[in-house]
Formats: sequence, C-alpha cells, structure tokens
Amino acid sequence: MNRRELGLGAAVTAMASAAGLAAQAQTRDPAAVAFYNGFNDQLARLPEAIQPDVRAFYELNGWRPVWTADRLRGLQAASMRAERHGLSPADYFDFQAMAADRSAAEIRTTAAALTYGRVLAEGRVRPEDVEDLWEMQKNRVDLPTGLNDALAQNRLLDWFEGLAPTDIGYTNLSAGYVRYRRLSASGGWPTFRQGGTIEPGTSDPRIQPLIKRLVAEGDLSPEAGARLASAGNVYNAEIQAGVRSFQTRHGLGADGRIGAGTQRSLGASVEDRARQIALNLERRRWLKRDVNPERIEVNTAAAIMVYWKDGRPVHSNRVVVGSPENQTPSLEKPFASVVANPPWYVPAGIARREILPRGPGYLASQNMYVTPQGNVIQRAGPQAALGYVKFELRDSYAIFLHDTPTKAAFNLSVRQRSHGCVRVQNAVEFARILLSPDPALLSEFDTAQDTRETKRIQTGREIGVRLLYWTAFVDGQGRVAFREDVYSRDAKLADALGIAVSLPRVVADGRTDANDVGP
Repeated sequence: MNRRELGLGAAVTAMASAAGLAAQAQTRDPAAVAFYNGFNDQLARLPEAIQPDVRAFYELNGWRPVWTADRLRGLQAASMRAERHGLSPADYFDFQAMAADRSAAEIRTTAAALTYGRVLAEGRVRPEDVEDLWEMQKNRVDLPTGLNDALAQNRLLDWFEGLAPTDIGYTNLSAGYVRYRRLSASGGWPTFRQGGTIEPGTSDPRIQPLIKRLVAEGDLSPEAGARLASAGNVYNAEIQAGVRSFQTRHGLGADGRIGAGTQRSLGASVEDRARQIALNLERRRWLKRDVNPERIEVNTAAAIMVYWKDGRPVHSNRVVVGSPENQTPSLEKPFASVVANPPWYVPAGIARREILPRGPGYLASQNMYVTPQGNVIQRAGPQAALGYVKFELRDSYAIFLHDTPTKAAFNLSVRQRSHGCVRVQNAVEFARILLSPDPALLSEFDTAQDTRETKRIQTGREIGVRLLYWTAFVDGQGRVAFREDVYSRDAKLADALGIAVSLPRVVADGRTDANDVGP
C-alpha cells in the first residue's frame, strides 16, 4: 500500500470515528457507545450490498439495539407471509441461528429485515440482468428510514406488507400462487399423457385424468367432476365446456379439440405453474407502484392490449407483437401522437435482408421506393405495412403501435410474429376512442381518414404506454391465466433466481405470410 492509499484509509477511519464520537456525545448512552464500538466488526461480516442500509438504519436510530422480544415476534409474523409473495422465509430469516449467536444477532436480524424488505419493494434480481432491453420506471424505497419508523410506530407487519405491490393484479396473483402451492401440497393433479388428438364425442382413456385436472384448476366444478367420474371415458359436451375454459385461460384456440397445443399445456405440473406465478410476482415487484390512470398496457406474452381510463380497464384488443427472433422489449414510454395514413420508413436491417433482395418489381408492387440516400420508404395506402394509423411513442427505440393490412394473424393463438412493433386489431376504432375526449381532434382524424391524407394529431394529454411480459396473470373472471414462455424470459429469470421450472414449449398455430414484412 502506498503513502496516498494509507492517507485515504486514515481519513476514512477518522471520519468513521468522528461519526461514532458524535453519536456517543449526542446520546450520552453507555449502551449506544458499547454497541457502536463493536458495530464495524459485525458490519464487515455482512454481504457488502446490505452494509450501507444497515449503517444508515443505526445512524437514524442513534446506534442503539432495537430487537426486543416483541419486535422479533412481529418480524417472525411478517416472515410467515413470505409465501404469499412466492418467496421462502428460510431464504431470508434463520431465527434459530440468529438467537444462537447473541453477539451478532442484533445486526444480522436488521440485515435480514432490510434484505427481505428490499425484495418485497424492488425484487430479488435486477431486471436489466435478465432482459436484453428493459426500460421501465423502477420502484424505489428508503428502507432504513421505513424500518426505523415502522419499529418506532409498532407497525412492522403493516410496513412489510405495504412494500409489495398492493394493486389488484398483484394481490389476486398472490392468492393464485398460494392456491397452486396448496394444490401441490395435496398431490397436485394427474399427469396427462401426450398422444393423438381427442375429438368431441370420442372415447379416450385420458378423459378421467382430464376431468380431475379440470376440477383442480376450476374449469369444472367439483360436483360436475364427481358426476362425470362415473360416466366413463366419453368426451361429452360438459367436459368440452371445461376444456374450452382451460383453453381460454391458456390463450389457446377454444375449439374444444384436445390437440398438440392443448395437450402440451395440460402436461405442465402444478409445481411448475406455481413457480411460473412466482416469476411473474417478481416482475411486478420491479415496477413503480404509481401508474398513470390513463394508459395503454400491452402484455407481449399474451399478445393482448388493455386501455385504462381513470384507473379502470375500459377497452381491450388483440395485438401482434415481436417474434422470438425480434422480441418486443419491456418499455414504458409516453404516448406522443396519432398519425393517420402513415408512410413506413423501413428500418435499414429489414430493407437489406427482406426487401431489396427481391428486386425493383417487388418494391413497385408494394408501393415502395428508394431515396437517393438508399433508404426504403413505403407510401401510405390500403396495403401499407402501417395500415391506416400509427400510434407514436417518445424515445421508444423505433417501437410503436400501428394498424396493419394483414388481419389474419389476429385470429391465431400465437401472435408473436412482427419485427418488434405492436400491431393493433381494430386500430382505427381504437384511435377514435383515444381522440374522442376532444371532438375537434376526432373530427380532424376522421377527415384525414376520408381524404387519405397523412396527418399527425397530438392528443394533448399524457397517456402512458407500458409493454410488459407477463406469462401468468389473473383474467377478468378472477382465474389465473397462463401463457407459454415464447421469449424464454421465464427460463432466464428462473435461472437467475435459482428456481427449477419446466414449462411447455410453444406450439404455433399458423404460418407467417411470406409477404408480411411490416415492423
């Protein structure tokens, strides 16, 4: 170590000593003096990441021990609720070990409380570590101050519960996790054997295990299950209704046929579905709790868009989002404007790989031209890739929402098929909904649609747009709905969390149009 480093080390030590002496002089408390004298040694034994929070907490508290028997009981009560958040209390609290080492128990207990609080408030992992592009508003909490206040006000349990999201989406999904864990503890459901398609009206030995599975998840009532169990192996209308309910919850075509896609979803174990819910609870904990009461949310795993107004969901559409090779990222951006009859400025990569190699004849057939600078532009028109309307976002990495002339993909179950942008079903009607609060803006848009003029229209108000990836969520009927991990983000997050999960592989239900080169 050189002289400069020695000087810096001495300065740091002097500053720490001065802080300690100031604390001692302020409190004139022998217990605080004794506690401070051993504090740095105990702090150094903790993980480095938690040390600043622990130090800040005791500075706020005047360097006094805090964990009385009553407060420890409150902490234990809070830890017992960890399962509701898809967490294991044993990962954060070892009360027996802490009690066995009394000299270190005080600071270790504080570190455990702050670590658990951080997970509830902000998640266990950094989203940027498990997603290639994640740009959303994170939740941030002053944990040392919060813990200090909670102990002073004797409201430790309430404080912990308030750190996790309290919106209905999180709380309902949390209840779903507990239910699936209970199902797992009681034996789960029978394994569904993969095989040929089960058609309505046919007989198949897999019908009895199927009935038990449908009852377990609530797609058939227990009364119906008991009655059908004695009715043999015929795939009758009542069981078909349960299968259609199952298919709807899993984003499958609800045709009642038990084909490859439905069988793969039936093949998931209850434990895997519980773990999938836990992954999605983690994703929700990353997000800032306060959201714009008027916003557009796109779930890219489900390929569904929901428009919220005054804090309530008022409109939903199917969407087509990025393919696994061109994933729609997780973004949160402000809505900027509506563009009627937009031209498409083709990204250079798409132009180079998919358009220019087809030659001048193809460009002419698609109403495209090449600028002197070498850029490819598609003129507005009925077959333009952006359709009749584009929804612009600010600073969105060229990701936006738009109409499309290719409507067939909206009828598919697997709608991850674009180059990354979001294609909106009934996009013109949705644009009219967004502009309807201002009749003048709506009239301007309608006139542009009548004349086919390209026109940019500012909404005049802040509308948030959130692009999310949720493979487990609670639907409008209060049921846990699942989507398969088409972007493999569940697998990556599970690996980061040390969770073993095996989810069904996605089965695509239709081919991509070879002429579909839109964004």
